[in-house]
Amino acid sequence: MESGLLHLHNLLRWAVLLTGLWALYRGATGLSGRRPFSNTDRKAALWLLISTHLQFVLGVVLYFMRGWASQLANGGSAIMQNKAMRFWTVEHGPVLILAVVFITIGHSAAKRASTDKAKFSRWFWWTLVGFIIILSAVPWPWRELVGRGLFPGMSAQ
Repeated sequence: MESGLLHLHNLLRWAVLLTGLWALYRGATGLSGRRPFSNTDRKAALWLLISTHLQFVLGVVLYFMRGWASQLANGGSAIMQNKAMRFWTVEHGPVLILAVVFITIGHSAAKRASTDKAKFSRWFWWTLVGFIIILSAVPWPWRELVGRGLFPGMSAQ
């Protein structure tokens, strides 16, 4: 089951990235204030929100299933000395939680805004910051720093 969830979490990363790009494109094109905040814009914001929250839930489940929380509780200093363990136990999750918070704030702020221009502005800027955070914390295949293949059980990441 853990392997299946890990693969789903990895696959959903691409859904988050694609919906994020779609949302950023819709937000950027609406910043001029020349078009109304349409149903397509709402859908882009909603799909990004759904995909990031689903990714968050899967990540939390995997965090506890893989034992990262208990490892952190049992040996904080050893974890901080190992780049791969530090990434997975301390950096990856909290940073991505912050990204989900930014995207959620952007979605909520856009819903509460009274003008279309304000909706686009709030939505775009909060989403942009969240998306940049996501890009910085994703364990990309070329990021050897996170210890892909260097730590037991990491090759499936």
